[in-house]
Amino acid sequence: MGAKGLRQATEAAILGANYIAKHLAEHYPILYTGRHGRVAHECILDLQPIKARCGISAEDVAKRLIDYGFHAPTMSFPVAGTLMVEPTESEGLAELDRFIEAMISIRKEITAVENGQADMTDNVLKNAPHTAQMLMSSEWHHDYTREQAAYPVRSLKQNKYWPPVARVDNAWGDRNLVCACPPLSSYV
Repeated sequence: MGAKGLRQATEAAILGANYIAKHLAEHYPILYTGRHGRVAHECILDLQPIKARCGISAEDVAKRLIDYGFHAPTMSFPVAGTLMVEPTESEGLAELDRFIEAMISIRKEITAVENGQADMTDNVLKNAPHTAQMLMSSEWHHDYTREQAAYPVRSLKQNKYWPPVARVDNAWGDRNLVCACPPLSSYV
Protein backbone atom coordinates (compact mmCIF):
# COMPACT_ATOMS: atom_id res chain seq x y z
CA MET A 1 0.00 0.00 0.00
CA GLY A 2 2.84 2.33 0.73
CA ALA A 3 2.55 5.45 2.86
CA LYS A 4 -0.01 7.07 0.56
CA GLY A 5 -2.20 3.97 0.36
CA LEU A 6 -2.05 3.42 4.11
CA ARG A 7 -3.11 7.02 4.71
CA GLN A 8 -6.02 6.68 2.26
CA ALA A 9 -7.16 3.42 3.89
CA THR A 10 -7.03 5.02 7.33
CA GLU A 11 -8.96 8.08 6.19
CA ALA A 12 -11.62 5.89 4.57
CA ALA A 13 -12.03 3.82 7.76
CA ILE A 14 -12.33 6.96 9.91
CA LEU A 15 -14.79 8.51 7.47
CA GLY A 16 -16.90 5.33 7.42
CA ALA A 17 -17.05 5.10 11.23
CA ASN A 18 -18.05 8.76 11.51
CA TYR A 19 -20.68 8.35 8.77
CA ILE A 20 -22.25 5.51 10.77
CA ALA A 21 -21.98 7.41 14.07
CA LYS A 22 -23.64 10.50 12.58
CA HIS A 23 -26.56 8.50 11.18
CA LEU A 24 -27.10 6.35 14.29
CA ALA A 25 -26.54 8.97 17.01
CA GLU A 26 -30.24 9.85 17.28
CA HIS A 27 -31.09 6.13 17.66
CA TYR A 28 -28.33 4.79 19.92
CA PRO A 29 -25.96 6.38 22.43
CA ILE A 30 -22.44 6.60 20.92
CA LEU A 31 -19.51 6.20 23.32
CA TYR A 32 -16.10 7.85 23.14
CA THR A 33 -16.86 10.78 20.92
CA GLY A 34 -14.55 13.77 20.77
CA ARG A 35 -15.35 17.42 21.32
CA HIS A 36 -17.11 17.67 17.97
CA GLY A 37 -19.02 14.41 18.31
CA ARG A 38 -16.63 12.45 16.11
CA VAL A 39 -15.21 8.99 16.62
CA ALA A 40 -11.97 7.40 15.49
CA HIS A 41 -12.04 4.34 13.20
CA GLU A 42 -14.77 2.64 15.23
CA CYS A 43 -18.20 3.57 16.49
CA ILE A 44 -19.24 2.10 19.84
CA LEU A 45 -23.02 1.78 20.30
CA ASP A 46 -24.11 1.59 23.94
CA LEU A 47 -27.03 -0.80 24.43
CA GLN A 48 -26.89 -0.81 28.25
CA PRO A 49 -29.66 1.80 28.66
CA ILE A 50 -31.90 -0.17 26.28
CA LYS A 51 -31.29 -3.41 28.19
CA ALA A 52 -32.12 -1.63 31.47
CA ARG A 53 -35.44 -0.38 30.02
CA CYS A 54 -36.74 -3.43 28.18
CA GLY A 55 -34.30 -6.35 28.41
CA ILE A 56 -33.03 -6.19 24.81
CA SER A 57 -29.28 -6.78 24.98
CA ALA A 58 -26.31 -6.25 22.70
CA GLU A 59 -26.42 -9.99 22.01
CA ASP A 60 -30.07 -9.75 20.91
CA VAL A 61 -29.19 -6.97 18.46
CA ALA A 62 -26.14 -8.91 17.23
CA LYS A 63 -28.27 -12.00 16.58
CA ARG A 64 -30.95 -9.91 14.84
CA LEU A 65 -28.31 -8.43 12.54
CA ILE A 66 -27.86 -11.96 11.15
CA ASP A 67 -31.47 -11.83 9.90
CA TYR A 68 -30.48 -8.65 8.04
CA GLY A 69 -27.48 -10.40 6.46
CA PHE A 70 -24.72 -8.98 8.67
CA HIS A 71 -22.08 -10.66 10.77
CA ALA A 72 -22.35 -9.20 14.23
CA PRO A 73 -19.92 -6.46 15.24
CA THR A 74 -17.60 -6.95 18.21
CA MET A 75 -19.72 -7.30 21.34
CA SER A 76 -18.94 -5.95 24.82
CA PHE A 77 -15.50 -4.61 23.98
CA PRO A 78 -14.14 -2.32 25.20
CA VAL A 79 -17.29 -1.80 27.31
CA ALA A 80 -19.77 -4.47 28.42
CA GLY A 81 -23.18 -4.18 26.75
CA THR A 82 -21.93 -2.41 23.63
CA LEU A 83 -21.44 -3.12 19.94
CA MET A 84 -18.20 -1.89 18.36
CA VAL A 85 -18.87 -1.10 14.71
CA GLU A 86 -15.59 -0.90 12.86
CA PRO A 87 -16.04 -0.38 9.12
CA THR A 88 -12.86 -0.90 7.21
CA GLU A 89 -11.66 0.98 4.18
CA SER A 90 -13.15 -1.76 2.00
CA GLU A 91 -16.77 -1.00 2.96
CA GLY A 92 -18.48 1.03 0.26
CA LEU A 93 -21.17 3.64 0.80
CA ALA A 94 -23.97 1.26 -0.26
CA GLU A 95 -22.93 -1.28 2.37
CA LEU A 96 -22.65 1.39 5.07
CA ASP A 97 -26.14 2.62 4.15
CA ARG A 98 -27.48 -0.94 4.24
CA PHE A 99 -26.03 -1.38 7.75
CA ILE A 100 -27.47 1.95 8.92
CA GLU A 101 -30.90 0.99 7.55
CA ALA A 102 -30.71 -2.32 9.44
CA MET A 103 -29.72 -0.67 12.71
CA ILE A 104 -32.50 1.93 12.44
CA SER A 105 -35.01 -0.82 11.66
CA ILE A 106 -33.75 -2.80 14.67
CA ARG A 107 -34.15 0.30 16.83
CA LYS A 108 -37.81 0.46 15.74
CA GLU A 109 -38.19 -3.19 16.78
CA ILE A 110 -36.66 -2.31 20.16
CA THR A 111 -39.04 0.64 20.52
CA ALA A 112 -41.98 -1.73 19.95
CA VAL A 113 -40.77 -3.81 22.92
CA GLU A 114 -40.20 -0.69 25.04
CA ASN A 115 -43.73 0.57 24.27
CA GLY A 116 -45.39 -2.78 24.98
CA GLN A 117 -46.38 -3.27 21.31
CA ALA A 118 -44.17 -6.39 21.21
CA ASP A 119 -43.78 -9.00 23.92
CA MET A 120 -40.65 -8.66 26.09
CA THR A 121 -39.64 -12.31 25.63
CA ASP A 122 -41.35 -13.43 22.41
CA ASN A 123 -40.19 -10.90 19.85
CA VAL A 124 -38.09 -10.76 16.68
CA LEU A 125 -34.98 -9.78 18.65
CA LYS A 126 -35.09 -12.41 21.41
CA ASN A 127 -35.81 -15.18 18.87
CA ALA A 128 -33.25 -14.10 16.25
CA PRO A 129 -31.80 -15.33 14.04
CA HIS A 130 -34.66 -16.96 12.15
CA THR A 131 -33.76 -19.90 9.91
CA ALA A 132 -35.64 -20.89 6.77
CA GLN A 133 -36.63 -24.13 8.52
CA MET A 134 -38.21 -22.17 11.39
CA LEU A 135 -40.09 -19.88 9.03
CA MET A 136 -41.38 -22.65 6.75
CA SER A 137 -42.55 -24.89 9.57
CA SER A 138 -46.29 -25.55 9.58
CA GLU A 139 -46.42 -24.34 13.18
CA TRP A 140 -45.77 -20.74 14.17
CA HIS A 141 -46.25 -19.77 17.80
CA HIS A 142 -45.09 -16.17 17.87
CA ASP A 143 -46.91 -12.86 18.21
CA TYR A 144 -45.05 -11.43 15.21
CA THR A 145 -45.38 -12.54 11.61
CA ARG A 146 -43.00 -14.71 9.63
CA GLU A 147 -42.54 -11.77 7.27
CA GLN A 148 -41.42 -9.52 10.14
CA ALA A 149 -38.90 -12.19 11.11
CA ALA A 150 -37.52 -12.87 7.64
CA TYR A 151 -37.94 -9.62 5.72
CA PRO A 152 -37.72 -6.67 8.11
CA VAL A 153 -36.58 -4.41 5.25
CA ARG A 154 -37.77 -4.56 1.64
CA SER A 155 -34.30 -5.14 0.13
CA LEU A 156 -34.07 -8.56 1.82
CA LYS A 157 -36.80 -9.91 -0.48
CA GLN A 158 -34.29 -9.67 -3.35
CA ASN A 159 -31.11 -10.60 -1.52
CA LYS A 160 -31.60 -12.70 1.62
CA TYR A 161 -28.98 -14.54 3.67
CA TRP A 162 -30.53 -17.51 5.42
CA PRO A 163 -28.78 -18.38 8.68
CA PRO A 164 -28.10 -22.13 8.91
CA VAL A 165 -28.82 -22.30 12.66
CA ALA A 166 -30.95 -20.38 15.13
CA ARG A 167 -29.65 -18.91 18.37
CA VAL A 168 -26.98 -20.87 20.14
CA ASP A 169 -26.10 -20.32 23.79
CA ASN A 170 -22.70 -18.72 23.25
CA ALA A 171 -21.24 -19.65 26.66
CA TRP A 172 -22.40 -23.28 26.33
CA GLY A 173 -20.91 -23.47 22.86
CA ASP A 174 -17.60 -22.10 24.10
CA ARG A 175 -17.43 -24.74 26.83
CA ASN A 176 -18.67 -27.66 24.68
CA LEU A 177 -16.73 -27.56 21.45
CA VAL A 178 -17.65 -30.15 18.84
CA CYS A 179 -15.31 -30.89 15.99
CA ALA A 180 -16.68 -32.49 12.83
CA CYS A 181 -13.16 -32.96 11.47
CA PRO A 182 -11.78 -36.40 10.59
CA PRO A 183 -9.38 -37.84 13.19
CA LEU A 184 -5.76 -36.70 12.96
CA SER A 185 -4.72 -40.22 11.89
CA SER A 186 -6.60 -39.77 8.60
CA TYR A 187 -4.19 -36.97 7.64
CA VAL A 188 -1.12 -39.21 7.79
